[in-house]
Formats: sequence, C-alpha cells, structure tokens
Amino acid sequence: MIILTGFAGLFLFFNKNVKQGSVCVNNFCFQVKIAKTPQELVNGLMFRKSLEQNKGMLFIFEKEDNYPFWMKNTLIPLDIIWINSNSKVVFISESQPCPPAQTGQSSICPSINPFADAKYVLEINAGLSKKIGLKLGDTVIIK
Repeated sequence: MIILTGFAGLFLFFNKNVKQGSVCVNNFCFQVKIAKTPQELVNGLMFRKSLEQNKGMLFIFEKEDNYPFWMKNTLIPLDIIWINSNSKVVFISESQPCPPAQTGQSSICPSINPFADAKYVLEINAGLSKKIGLKLGDTVIIK
C-alpha cells in the first residue's frame, strides 16, 4: 500500500496538470485542491470564507523537510496535518484564523512549526481531525 501511495504522490508531483485529488485516512476521504507551484504553496487557503466539510488543500513539496505554516490572511479555522514521505501523519495542529489587519492596525500571526519533516501538508476544516480520530502515525492514502 505504501508503494502505491508513493506512486500516487509521484504522479501528482510530476503531472503539472493535476490540480485536484483525494486524501483518505481512517475511512474518510477529502477532495483536495493540490498546491505545488510556488504561488499556490504561498497562498494556500488565504482569504477563503468557507470550506466544505469534505474539502481541503494538499500541499506537495519537492523534498521532505520541516515546513512551518503561517496562517496570515486565513479567515477560517483549520486543522493542519503534516505527512511524511512514508504517508504517515507526523504532526497535527488545530489552528485559528489570522485575518488581515484592519487599516492602521497590525496583525500578529505566529508560525506553526511541526518540528517534524514532511513531504505533504493537508489543510481541512478545524475539528475534523478529532472527529475522524486522526492521530500521529496514521497512514494517509493520497490519490
């Protein structure tokens, strides 16, 4: 299963036309938008006012490394799940939104550092990781 998941990840990474896919864990699947260009990786789900329960965004990085996330200009609370190249969950964060600052004010948005290397990062609606029983070490299937 890990080999097939790895091939799916490679297919998504090398096929530049793929913009959507699915990520399944604990018998629950999310339809995801794929973020892999530099601009998509930076923008993520910024400025989105809502996200359907079965939707998310999957960030695919060129190499496994430590990828802190910053919630600046994010309007909705999200669960952020870091996944290593072996398709295992290595870190989960329940993150609060950090909307744009009002005129004349500054917005402080702390970085979320997983302190773990990952190849993929999945963003879904806040609370869903608990709802589906997601935990460290769970296997994720990326299609």
